[in-house]
Amino acid sequence: MARYFDVHPRNPQPRAISQVTELLRQDALIAYPTDSSYALGCRIDSPDGAERIRRIRNLDDKHHFTLVCADFSQFGHLVQLSNAAFRAIKAATPGPYTFILPATNEVPRRLAHSKKKTVGARIPDNVVVRALLAELGEPLLSSTLLMPDAEEPMTDGWQIKEALDHVVDAVVDAGDCGMEPTTVVDWSAGYPEVVRVGAGDPSRFE
Repeated sequence: MARYFDVHPRNPQPRAISQVTELLRQDALIAYPTDSSYALGCRIDSPDGAERIRRIRNLDDKHHFTLVCADFSQFGHLVQLSNAAFRAIKAATPGPYTFILPATNEVPRRLAHSKKKTVGARIPDNVVVRALLAELGEPLLSSTLLMPDAEEPMTDGWQIKEALDHVVDAVVDAGDCGMEPTTVVDWSAGYPEVVRVGAGDPSRFE
């Protein structure tokens, strides 16, 4: 049964944040809010977290997981950035964008795209997830909480708890954070290509 944390969206309780991050350090899989929708997340080094996400969402090995970073320093350790990509992405973050880029050696091979060796990365603008990342001290491996055959992500904490009670370890409920996923920008070919229009304004990358 998943633990349930009712967290204030603007002033998250330090004790709750500390309890959630301790679960993450014990390789928990959590459902948590971002600046675009709820997501599933675990530590990058979690031995079975990625596979648990794949099972819940019915994903194949071509799925781009997202590495959710606290700041640009973490971001730069995980993906390879050209000067143009660096400038454009830095100007757009934090915010509701996911960028697909070549992974560095810091990213476990099993988490990168099986053929392209790319990975998604983002820096969210959400008080709760930024508090979690600051307390954890490392990025989260993440994927939008969009269930198989569903058209929209789940947005209600109790609904998430009831639906995923036996497949996640914790649910962090910070109220409605919207249901529009991130705008996805693929930089892997050396130039930006908007491959999904979402919460972030795509015009700056078109």
